[in-house]
Amino acid sequence: MPLGTLDGSPPSFYRQGPSALSKLIIFSALAIFLIALDARLGLAKPIRTGLSLVLYPVQWLAIQPVLWAKSGSDYLESMGTAQSKETALRQQIELLAQRANQLDTMALENTRLRNLLGLRDRLTTSAQSAQVLYDAADPYTRKVIIDQGAIAGIAAGSPVIDETGVLGQVTRVYPAVSEVTLVTDREQAIPILNTRTGARGVAFGDAAMRSNTLELRFMSTNADVLPGDILSTSGVDGVYPPGLPVAKVDKIERRVDSAFARISCTPLALVSGVGHVLVLKPVTSQMAARPSPDAPATTVKKESKK
Repeated sequence: MPLGTLDGSPPSFYRQGPSALSKLIIFSALAIFLIALDARLGLAKPIRTGLSLVLYPVQWLAIQPVLWAKSGSDYLESMGTAQSKETALRQQIELLAQRANQLDTMALENTRLRNLLGLRDRLTTSAQSAQVLYDAADPYTRKVIIDQGAIAGIAAGSPVIDETGVLGQVTRVYPAVSEVTLVTDREQAIPILNTRTGARGVAFGDAAMRSNTLELRFMSTNADVLPGDILSTSGVDGVYPPGLPVAKVDKIERRVDSAFARISCTPLALVSGVGHVLVLKPVTSQMAARPSPDAPATTVKKESKK
């Protein structure tokens, strides 16, 4: 083929139209024109409305995972906050309840202390205050340990009372503490006086050790004793001062087959749970010493009238 027959123009693949800059200018001007036309006439508003209606389900489906994740996070956060607040409120309620119990205990203790102080002022014998530390370890006895001992001048046999009545007697003294045997102990006995009739008797601790009670023994079946009678110390034993309240008659069993009545009494002192007590001096320490049998008796001679 001769060279003259060849076309010297470039093929259509290499043909170039308008330049990129001219295209940018044209399309930018067209866009500005359409924006201005839409702003003035609102031509694209129906198109946007239709597109928003068409795309709304797609948008709703796309936003749901985000909303679920956010709601789950908010739920967990709110649950954790609620649990923390509940725990704090429970702790606060327990603290307030504990403080309320402490206040009630302190108020009761203050009342008992005031009663003890008032009782000490009314006593004719010297008294010393003490605090109950704990119960004795022996489960077959009714004993408590107080915080005063020989160093404080406590002597064996000293009566121990609280604000309501006789609690017991000091039976063992150590340097710093003392052991008090309660009136309900089965080995303890205390002479009493029925304040209604004036009859004397002896009250013993409950031998069965089933309850904190006293038993008024050796009283005949026809003795004048009624439920509700108040028993006080008679003072004949030389240990307890007379007139201290001891117990109240609770139940009387008059049996035909026995010459004695079975009389159960409730102690007036707080034998269970007492906190503060008064230790009295034994009556024998305030009495004059008994004369010895060998001492000569002094007689008074009467002068004869002349």
